[in-house]
Amino acid sequence: MAEDRVASRYNAQGYDILARRWRGRAGEIDLICQIGDCLVFVEVKSSRSHACAGERLSRRQMDRICRAACEFCGDRSAGLLSEMRFDAALVDASGRIDVIENAFGG
Repeated sequence: MAEDRVASRYNAQGYDILARRWRGRAGEIDLICQIGDCLVFVEVKSSRSHACAGERLSRRQMDRICRAACEFCGDRSAGLLSEMRFDAALVDASGRIDVIENAFGG
C-alpha cells in the first residue's frame, strides 16, 4: 500500500512510472520513475515514524539498489550514461510521505 501511495505522489508531480517492484539479478527496486531524461530509482520504507523508516535503509541495501539500477540502465539507449537519481520515500504509520531526493548521495 505504501508503494502505491508513493507512486501516486510521483505521478501527480509529473513523473512517468516505468516500473514497480522491478527485479533483476542484483535485486529489486520498489519504484522506477522518469522525469525528462532523469531516471529516478525509489526505495520505499514504511514504519511508525519517518525516522524509524529511514533507519531501515542500510548501506548494503543502497549498494544492491545501485547495482540493480545499473542493470536496468543496461537495456536503455543511453546505458550507464543515463542520468540517474536515487530517492528514499519514507512513509509513517499515518500514511504521510517524506521523499528524500538523492538520498544515496554522499
